[in-house]
Amino acid sequence: QVQLVESGGGLVQAGGSLRLSCATSQRTIRMNAMGWFRQAPGKEREFVAAINYIGSNTYYADSVKGRFTISGDNAKNTVNLQMNSLKPEDTAVYYCAADNSFLPTTYANDYDYWGQGTQVTVSS
Repeated sequence: QVQLVESGGGLVQAGGSLRLSCATSQRTIRMNAMGWFRQAPGKEREFVAAINYIGSNTYYADSVKGRFTISGDNAKNTVNLQMNSLKPEDTAVYYCAADNSFLPTTYANDYDYWGQGTQVTVSS
């Protein structure tokens, strides 16, 4: 059973930073593509960023490129999302996800496991 536990959400002013972490097992990080998605009230869940261990390839949504960085910490078995220059439109519940495939995708339906989510609120 794959478990994903997010942490690090909170309230921050526009222009500020937050770091989200997704705790899981070493096997999950090594064998799965890992992604972050977000869902704002009344909107569909959208792709934010993804990474795979094998190739250390990273992928970003255009809306966060240059501001967010996804990374894996093999010592702590976490996948992290560093979010800088936050904007009010980044406000959402952020979810960590794992895909049984090695290749990350931007489609939520491709991911097999999900965390419970962590709230990020950016005030203007």
